[in-house]
Amino acid sequence: MSPVLAGVLQLLALVAALGLSYRPLGDHMARVYSSEKHLRPEKWIYKAIGANPSVEMRWPAYLRGVLAFSAVSVLFLYLLQRVQGSLPGSLGFVSIDPDQAFNTAASFVANTNWQSYYGEQAMGHVVQTGGLAVQNFVSAAVGMAVAVALVRGFARSRTGELGNFWADLVRGVVRILLPMAVIGALVLVACGAIQNFSGIHEVGQFMGGTQQWNGGAVASQEVIKELGTNGGGYFNANSAHPFENPTGLSNLFEIYLILVIPFALTRTFGRMVGSLRQGYAILGTMAAIWIGFTALMMWTEFAGNGPAFELAGGAMEGKETRFGIAGSSLFSVATTLTSTGAVNSFHSSYTGFGGGITMLGMQLGEIAPGGVGSGLYGMLIMAVIAVFIAGLMVGRTPEYLGKKIGTREIKFAACYILVTPALVLCFTAASFVLDTPANSMTNSGAHGFSEILYAFTSGANNNGSAFAGLNADTQWFNSTIGIAMLLGRFLPMVFVLALAGSLAEQTPVPETAGTLRTEKPLFTGLLVGTIMIIAGLTYFPALALGPLAEGLAA
Repeated sequence: MSPVLAGVLQLLALVAALGLSYRPLGDHMARVYSSEKHLRPEKWIYKAIGANPSVEMRWPAYLRGVLAFSAVSVLFLYLLQRVQGSLPGSLGFVSIDPDQAFNTAASFVANTNWQSYYGEQAMGHVVQTGGLAVQNFVSAAVGMAVAVALVRGFARSRTGELGNFWADLVRGVVRILLPMAVIGALVLVACGAIQNFSGIHEVGQFMGGTQQWNGGAVASQEVIKELGTNGGGYFNANSAHPFENPTGLSNLFEIYLILVIPFALTRTFGRMVGSLRQGYAILGTMAAIWIGFTALMMWTEFAGNGPAFELAGGAMEGKETRFGIAGSSLFSVATTLTSTGAVNSFHSSYTGFGGGITMLGMQLGEIAPGGVGSGLYGMLIMAVIAVFIAGLMVGRTPEYLGKKIGTREIKFAACYILVTPALVLCFTAASFVLDTPANSMTNSGAHGFSEILYAFTSGANNNGSAFAGLNADTQWFNSTIGIAMLLGRFLPMVFVLALAGSLAEQTPVPETAGTLRTEKPLFTGLLVGTIMIIAGLTYFPALALGPLAEGLAA
């Protein structure tokens, strides 16, 4: 079987698995967030944290809950790392330095999971399982809660109430993420991923010496790392490591985990707003971009020119032979079009255009299908922008799902789409103006520029993957990328919840003959075009200096 045919079959199998999961998972999540009942374990949690899950919140109170919970999480994870050397199960590792502890705490709480350290050489069992793995669950649940709050903003009228953050947070963990993670971990263990609490072992001979390998609760952390679109690996090699991702089957399963909740949330959206066709329109937009990026990535990686590429069957440098070009391309597109950031290959070794595709996937806003929760609310913001543009073209007040998109709403949407590009471009520019940051680049020229642009694109978009080649474990990058991760995660949430509150207060507008039919393929095409134009106008000059220049010079 040719590698190209194998890639096509993997893509078809993935689409089939996602299609089979779409309806039951989407409907289940809609029931979870619409239920008025509380499970007994949930009641215990509410009692422990002193929360009343039945009290409805307006958007400022909902936002305060998000920010307060996340601030406490950052502080807890920071302190846990700083005292690691005194904890049992630390495997002899010392406490983490302050700048790296801040970077890691910000990273995992912001659902970014950017790592400027070697996991198997820095973090013990307590920090890995009691700190990082816990944040993989709750940071994903925060994103889902904010997305559901925005959906309620569209679904409700004449009220500013968006639900209860604490109830949404707990339900997301207890009823959705935990059950799926338990099943997924069993599948990964069956595929060969390890799950233990063993210490450091010396094995075999390597270049005249022995190798040291850590054990760990890898499968359980791996599954929520992908399912919650987190991305932080137990080992430095991330999902290229055989303990995390042993076979081609486990690789395809991990890609499925990355995509299943973001895609299924579109059905949850359709169910909660009372129109499944609206959910299908959002699904169609996400799927069109994802399939287009996947096809383009496979083409550029299989079509490399030169004797080395021809002998290897494509651009195999930096890719695991057990995954090949197809499995690596599928994974890289899935992880950069979502906010996952896990990697099973060396993105810096992709062709110039291939590296540009991974970067552009993040720069779109990671909305196809995007992160858990963040992909849905990001796409709905883009839908508001698209409706506004359509309204300007036909000369009527724009409406979406029966809600008018006026001055206030479009300001919130505009602020949302400006935050992340400002962080990426400003921090990238500052890194080249100052002398010290540029010294961290392994490469010069266009590829070196791409290393730094990719790092801040990944951090500010809450992705967490690395182009590699860049020494990011410096005070400058630990601090600035940490700031970019926090601002890139929580500033957009401010505008999302403010928009949700504004929409929930409105009285629905009756549909007329002039109302734009947002469930039709025409609107899907308009939405795809809006997304590509906004990303192109924002990032094209920077991309032209990096991956485009490198690709054209190859």
